Amino acid sequence: MASHRSPGGQAPSPALKDALDGAVIRVRGQHRIAPPSSALRGRVVVAAVAAGAFAAAAAGQTLKAANSTDSDTTVKPLANAQDASASFTLGSASSGGAPELLPAGHSMNAADEAAKMADSAKITEAREKADAEAARKAAEEAARPKTCMPAHGTFTSGFGARWGASHLGIDIANSIGSPIYAASDGTVIDAGPAHGFGLWVRIQLDDGTIQVYGHMNSFSVSEGQKVKCGEQIAEIGQRGQSTGPHLHFEVWQNGSKKIDPRPWLAARGVDV
Repeated sequence: MASHRSPGGQAPSPALKDALDGAVIRVRGQHRIAPPSSALRGRVVVAAVAAGAFAAAAAGQTLKAANSTDSDTTVKPLANAQDASASFTLGSASSGGAPELLPAGHSMNAADEAAKMADSAKITEAREKADAEAARKAAEEAARPKTCMPAHGTFTSGFGARWGASHLGIDIANSIGSPIYAASDGTVIDAGPAHGFGLWVRIQLDDGTIQVYGHMNSFSVSEGQKVKCGEQIAEIGQRGQSTGPHLHFEVWQNGSKKIDPRPWLAARGVDV
């Protein structure tokens, strides 16, 4: 019998050879199964080619589009059944026949991910603490009084005419060294000697109002310093034109017009 070859003159593929070897050749005078028809043999060849093509694809042959040209992206058909059969390989002896898995493009490091999550949690916790602290300070600021009693003691003289002259403030008497407080938030614009007052401190508020503190024994603030309501700024004394230790307190509206401090303080919740 002539040797069957695949188109192109090459040796028959193993799949085709196995199919032909399994066929029984009729011997004259004996009853045997008829040999496979040409249609059957054709189907065997097609099946072998298809199996080889499928195995080649499963073996991990990939087209790398990122670095390829137009000609590289063209899929070339296998030349014949032998090529398809030759490419059909499932693993090796060392791999136990298991298909090889391609490495993941981006592997995840569990330890790194856990560290990132921990850092994120710390940042969130720190931010929450900072927000809580800011909220606490804001609440304290809102509750803090904005006008305070400038000194504690005995009210001895009010605003207006006194002994034939104008008394342009109020007097609060107490012992030398008793504390004097800033009556409002503001900025110190003077601190030192002053005619008639011995020593004085002047504080300007944000709205331009100026407060004057006189006859003090000493002071603890300096020009340009920011002070808050209730902060100690000096001590009661009797320097300058004074009949005894006391605080002389004035309020200059808009920085120039001297007004009665008592109603100004009362309008802001402080009674003298």
